[in-house]
Amino acid sequence: MSAKLYLGTRKGLIEAERSATGWRITRNSFLGVQVPMLLPDARDGTLYAAVEHGHFGTKFHASHDAGASWEERACPAFPPKPEDTPDVVNFVSQQPIPWDLKKVWALEAGAAPGELWCGTLPGGLFHSLDGGASWHLVESLWNDPGRAKWMGGGADWPGIHTILVDPRNRHRLLIAVSCGGVWESTDNGSSWTNIGSGIRAEYVPPEQVYDPGIQDPHRIAWSTANPDTIWMQHHNGIFHSTDGGKNWQENLNANPSNFGFAVAMHPQDPQTAWFVPGIKDELRVACDGALCVMRTRDSGQTFEALRHGLPQEHAYHLVYRHCLDVTGDGRTLAFGSTTGSVWISENGGDSWERLSADLPPIYCVRFG
Repeated sequence: MSAKLYLGTRKGLIEAERSATGWRITRNSFLGVQVPMLLPDARDGTLYAAVEHGHFGTKFHASHDAGASWEERACPAFPPKPEDTPDVVNFVSQQPIPWDLKKVWALEAGAAPGELWCGTLPGGLFHSLDGGASWHLVESLWNDPGRAKWMGGGADWPGIHTILVDPRNRHRLLIAVSCGGVWESTDNGSSWTNIGSGIRAEYVPPEQVYDPGIQDPHRIAWSTANPDTIWMQHHNGIFHSTDGGKNWQENLNANPSNFGFAVAMHPQDPQTAWFVPGIKDELRVACDGALCVMRTRDSGQTFEALRHGLPQEHAYHLVYRHCLDVTGDGRTLAFGSTTGSVWISENGGDSWERLSADLPPIYCVRFG
């Protein structure tokens, strides 16, 4: 069981630690500065953080002592735009998609030592082979003609928010784009295929409903025990794949809602997944003012609404896509809300204890 929990928030990176008497907050790094994304790298213990300064933009930092001290690393940066390159226009706003970094929105460890993958707004995928000392844009994806369909979801520009590296095959990657669907590479990013038959978007004209290139997957997750089993929290539903993401089935059994942003899968049990539902896009609060976590343990045939320890009246919490995490044994979970509350469960979600109700809005939750 992990004894460390890292919270990327609107006002710094907040750390919590488990002792014999329970969980407690121990430290804040980058006080007052937004930390939209972080990565505790289990391979060598390095902690990475993207730090978003209002005036100076995004900076990238690494710590080798669990956050006690930090050193600045290179920040992913787009290469100069060639003069003869036409603009890619946002499908909705019809405005050119910018050619510079707006936000780090995904950060994951690769298979090789020091290898990192980073997803950004406006839809760039970056690769590092030296622990973030240098980065390069994955131009095979950036230059793919399918990117012309991508559009902003909640943000003004499309963004890559999920990166999955197949534990069985270091060359296979899945990414999820809001809005741009699910993309697969089987050659470590040299080429890409837009996959996702069966995913449905209800916010587009009828002839585009099943177009895989304009879908809005809020988050995808797979079980490391069986990466062919994947769950998706989509903008307008919950979808399930058992063939690595090529084909998806919509699940209609969610209770109390199929809307939300976060999803986590049990690392060892492919039949178990957790979601944190809200009412709908236009009402991004807990259903009926009562916060719950949904769990399925039978591949979506049934869902439980887990409520013990969570507020059941006048609850206005929303949980962002990176704000639900689970430890490697599938026993301990944590999630944080836009209202600055964090809850922890040490029995698979059966019951919850609040770590704090006094934190800044939570952007990212990760066990270390």
